[in-house]
Formats: sequence, C-alpha cells, structure tokens
Amino acid sequence: MRKYRFVALTDHSDHSAENSIYAILSELARHPRTQSVELVTRGLSVNKSFFEGEMEAPVHAYQVSADFSFDDSGTQYSDSHALDRNACDIILMRLPRPIPDQFLEKLSSTFGQKLIVNDPRGILETSNKSFLLNFQELCPPVRLCRSIEDIKEFASQFDLVLKPLKEYGGKGILKIKQERIHDGEQYYNTDEYLSTLERYINEEGFLAMKFLKNVHLGDKRLLVVDGEILASSLRLPAKDSWLCNVSQGGRSVSSEPDSDEMALIDKIHPVMKQAGVMIYGVDTLVGDEGRRLLSEINTMSIGGFKQAQEQSGKPIISAMLNKIFKYADEKYEN
Repeated sequence: MRKYRFVALTDHSDHSAENSIYAILSELARHPRTQSVELVTRGLSVNKSFFEGEMEAPVHAYQVSADFSFDDSGTQYSDSHALDRNACDIILMRLPRPIPDQFLEKLSSTFGQKLIVNDPRGILETSNKSFLLNFQELCPPVRLCRSIEDIKEFASQFDLVLKPLKEYGGKGILKIKQERIHDGEQYYNTDEYLSTLERYINEEGFLAMKFLKNVHLGDKRLLVVDGEILASSLRLPAKDSWLCNVSQGGRSVSSEPDSDEMALIDKIHPVMKQAGVMIYGVDTLVGDEGRRLLSEINTMSIGGFKQAQEQSGKPIISAMLNKIFKYADEKYEN
C-alpha cells in the first residue's frame, strides 16, 4: 500500500503538554503507512513571512520521530531544515487562531494539488460562528446581530449568549440579561459591556443564541472524523460559572453521544464533506425541552483527541489516522 509524506502546520509557542499534536504526530510517525512527518511551526522566526501570507518565503521544518513530545523550551525546533514543498502528499492543519484569512486563501491556491486536512477554503467557510445559521433547525434560537439595537430586540424575548464570530476558547463571550425596573421599562446589561460590544460590532458582529437554563448539565464536545463520532467529552462548568470551556475553568469527563447527537451529525456531515472538512468538533447543549442541540462547530485546530483517548481507553488517535489514510487513498487513486 502507498506510503505518504506528511507536513503538519502548527504554532508551538502557545502549546502545553496537553496539546493533542504531540500524541497525534508521534503515533503518525510510527504508522506503517507513513513515509515521513515534518512539522512547520509559526513559532520559528524564519517562518514568519510564510505564515503572514508570503507563500514563496523560506520555510523551515522539523523532522518528527516516534518519540516526539512536548518541550517547553522549544529548543528542539532549532534543529530544522529547509522544507522541500514538493516532497509532501498530505498537509495537516493543526494551526490555531489567529490566522489571517489571506493565509488560508493563499495556502489553498499554492498547495491546491496536495491533500490538505482540513481544506483551507472549507475552514474559511465553516470556522466563522455565523456558519451555524445554516443549521438553525438544530440549534437553540439563534441570530446574527450587527448592532446593539439588534441585540436588545432579540434579548426582549429571552436572555442571550453573544459569541464573537471569529473568537475561540470562550473569548469575548457575553451574557445579556433582561431585567425590569420599577416603572415597567426593560433594561439590558449591555452598558456593562459597551466597550466589548462596540469592538466586535464594529468588526463583524455577534452570533446571538438563547441562554439555556440547562447549561449546568454541560457542553458536550463530539470529535468527528469523516462523518463518524470517534469520541465524546462532557465539559462541565466550574462552580458559580456557566462557561464550560476548560480554558475558562470547566472540567472534562468522558461521555457517549446520544441518538439526537448522532442524528445531528448525519445532517451536518454532507455539508462539511462538501466543504472539504474531514475533522471537526461539534458542541451540544441541553435545550429547555431536555434534548441536546447544536451550539458550535469547530474546524480549525481540533483539540481533545489525546484527552478523549485517555478518558475512554479507546484507540481514538489510531482510528483518526486510519481514516486520514483512507481519505488520502480515495483522493490519490481518483
């Protein structure tokens, strides 16, 4: 069977030992169908121009071996070499935001004959939170708000959660509460967050979603590869908090997808596949009627594979890699 040469794009400068890339790439380097694995990191100054969109700029890569692991000093990457851009078959996107749209657009056109997982054009289409508007029937009540007046009008129906369209990890999320004062007029706590609201409103706006009373039951992350849910983790908020993100103090435990979530993925995946998105994370929340609803789709650098494998005891990473090889075979055999 054909062996493949991989190049992974990442940024090691903000990594910890919990980042999934180390478990993924070390296992990939050991896989019998892997010819080579090279890692290009935005954290190397020599690669700065490339990641800013100068696609012909020099690119240096680190040769990944089976014992690849996290090194908080970053000195291992000083042993790098000039990348031969033609000597790769598959590009793995493990690159977190912020990423300029210009870089993704140019990456797609420059390496268009290579298999890129996920396709940068698909990332551009799906990573903006407004992409959820394509699946409103699967979500809590949701709306794109481009002004404070839009927010207040939507908040007249129920409390809201506001999500900046391109932020991640719980950054910039606000809860807008509806309150009533003694003379019967409605009051919204938008003034408390005016500077944040104005910042994002002036950029692109917010995705506004109904605040759900069952948020304490947790945000479930489904790790999906080529339409199959490989793992599920339940993220529970910290005490006295409603934010479930681990980066915001939440904790993660192993879970299983329910029938509603499996049906949800069946509806989403044809759209994701059309966009060239193979690996993605789907978040669900318990709606007011007790059924899990779609709250977010993540298609950038999908984390959680290492943790899901440790929690479940299942070979999650191996299953993901085998699906990537199958995906590559389909592309290069056609």
